[in-house]
Amino acid sequence: MEPIPRTPQTVVLVRHGATKWSKSGQHTGRTDLPLLAEGETEARQLHTKLSALLGGRRPGVVLSSPLRRALDTCRLAGYGEQVQVDEDLMEWDYGLYEGRTTKEIRSERSGWELFRDGCPGGEVAAEVGRRAARVIARLRSNHGLVNEPALLFAHGHVLRVLAAIWIGADAELGRALPLETGALSVLGWSHGDPAIATWNWRCP
Repeated sequence: MEPIPRTPQTVVLVRHGATKWSKSGQHTGRTDLPLLAEGETEARQLHTKLSALLGGRRPGVVLSSPLRRALDTCRLAGYGEQVQVDEDLMEWDYGLYEGRTTKEIRSERSGWELFRDGCPGGEVAAEVGRRAARVIARLRSNHGLVNEPALLFAHGHVLRVLAAIWIGADAELGRALPLETGALSVLGWSHGDPAIATWNWRCP
C-alpha cells in the first residue's frame, strides 16, 4: 500500500451554530435554516477560539457547506473572505425523515438507527462516507497544505462521518462521535497515522 500523504498537517472541523431544529432535535439535512441569535453568538465566539487553536496562523484553505447555517457561521467567525463552497460538505440527506426527531421516527420504526439504517428517500452512511472521502482526497492532494491547517465548516452528521473516514474507519463509526453546535474538532496525525486529536471542544 502507498503511504498516506501527511497533508494537511491538521484539519479543523467546525459544526455550525444553533438553529431552531438543532435545538428541537429535528433532523436538518437540506432544509436551509438560518442560525438562531444563540447560534450567531456561538459563531462569533469561534473567532477567538479558532485564532487560539491555530496559533494565530491563517488556514491554507477554508471550505464550507453551501447551506446558510454553515456559511453564516464561517462568515461570523471571520473567514468569509477566504471560504470556498464544497457541495460534498452538505449535511446527510434525510429524505423522508427530514424535519423529524429520532423519537418520532422510532415510534413508527422501532430500533431505527441513522448510521446503520439510513433514511428512505435519502442517504445511507456509505453514501455520506463517499462524499467525505472525496473531501479528504482533495485535501491530501493539496501539497500546499503540508505546513498549513485546513478549516471546514459543516454539519454534525457529515463531520462525524468525515472524522471516521479520516482515520480509515467505516462511516458507521460516526455514531460514536457526538458533536454539539459551535463545537471544534481537530484531525491530525499520530506516528504517521491519521488520528483524531481533539473532539467536540466547546471550552469558552
